Amino acid sequence: MHRRILPILHVFGAIVFVFGLSMLAPLLLSELSRDGAQRAYDLAALITISSGMAFWLLGRHWRQELKMRDGILLVVLTWTLLPGFAALPLLIHLPDLPLADAYFEAMSGLTATGATVLSGLDDLPQSINLWRAQLHWIGGLGVIVLVAAVLPLLGVGGRQMFKAEMPTPMKDQKLTPRMAETAKGLWLVYVILTTFCILVLWALGMSFFDAVVHAFSIMGLGGFSSHDASLGYFDSLHLEVAVAVFALVAGINFATHFAVLRGHGLGVYRHDPEIRWFLGFVLVSGVVLALLLWQRDVFLDLPSALRYAVFNTISVATTLGFATTDYGQWPFFAGLWMMFLCSFSTSAGSTGGGIKMMRAVLLYKQVYRELKKLIHPNAQLPLRLGDSVVPNKIVYAVLAFLFIYVASIVSLSFVLSFTGLDVLTAFSAVVACINNTGPGLGQVGPATTYGVLTDFQTTVCSFAMLLGRLELFTLLVVLTPAFWRR
Repeated sequence: MHRRILPILHVFGAIVFVFGLSMLAPLLLSELSRDGAQRAYDLAALITISSGMAFWLLGRHWRQELKMRDGILLVVLTWTLLPGFAALPLLIHLPDLPLADAYFEAMSGLTATGATVLSGLDDLPQSINLWRAQLHWIGGLGVIVLVAAVLPLLGVGGRQMFKAEMPTPMKDQKLTPRMAETAKGLWLVYVILTTFCILVLWALGMSFFDAVVHAFSIMGLGGFSSHDASLGYFDSLHLEVAVAVFALVAGINFATHFAVLRGHGLGVYRHDPEIRWFLGFVLVSGVVLALLLWQRDVFLDLPSALRYAVFNTISVATTLGFATTDYGQWPFFAGLWMMFLCSFSTSAGSTGGGIKMMRAVLLYKQVYRELKKLIHPNAQLPLRLGDSVVPNKIVYAVLAFLFIYVASIVSLSFVLSFTGLDVLTAFSAVVACINNTGPGLGQVGPATTYGVLTDFQTTVCSFAMLLGRLELFTLLVVLTPAFWRR
């Protein structure tokens, strides 16, 4: 096993070291505002940076070009252990917070899930809320992609890690000839959109601090807020519209945004095969749910129904997870449909969770192709996505992915039910965590937190978040004996 781990230790050490440096931002805010959390960041940054240097030194004699297996292991190791370092400021500043809850909160941050065990957010130090939202921003496109931009400086290629981490079924698709350039390009788009989001939210009435916190959450499609009432705290239609628009932007493939940035024109959006499905499903669902809520007298007028139904549908479907009302009290169908949408709505290559719209479209086209084959058994029916023919090996991989996805949800739901949770809470918690959405239904609905769960239950949910963020196979393959054979 050591022969498998040692070659990646120096790269993992670099990742941990850079992650430790990211703690300097909330540390600076804490020092300036004197919010009482300075010691937490002093110790956390010292431990994280020192650990990163130790890992780097331990593995420096084993440096070599990473193979795909090494890249997969590095991705899993990073996403499993980095939340432990991310939890340090919470554990130090909130000594009564259980270790399982602190790890859950950090995992939720880095996987851009947005599920929280904390309450009293309005009274937390600003630096703690900034750190939580910053985890969303770092995890949005993946810390591996960020570090891939500097891997050439370490003498290690980044392609293997990049292919293991990028959340898309079309992992061989390249944006630029070099992985470092690709990572830099994606993060450039990410930074530009985040900056624009901050300025818009600030102009619409948020304080600059709240604008930064919520912009970090929005672009990462996480759901951490600096207020217990989430976005409902502001009670602003203009803010809700802006947040919904940016959530939809973050739910589109960042490769498409990158192509526009490189001068290919806005027509690139029109030719993206996922966008019309993504926007169509989400917006039509929002309108239909608004009509349902109006018809059921949940809201007395249609404009109010449209406001709350469309925003919360977009928020859940894009896996953002902000809430402006307790939709857990809506008719059961509404909440269930929103949970269904978060399972597949966002585009591959976006910061959203779920199986991605590309896989959903491929599954639909495969079913339709099988039906046509029953009528014309000898016909050659290639499966197309846009202008491209999709190889059968990708279709088979997507079918296998769907099986593992459903099996994971069922299995983990049974585990939570076995611990005493009611079926609705257990199922929705697993769906919300594995799709990196945040709020579920029942006891973990938008009006409450995951703090009602036991340590074991939050651990199961943490595993579900990790499983979903790494898109199942990346994590599960490491758990197989064949992976560790030479």
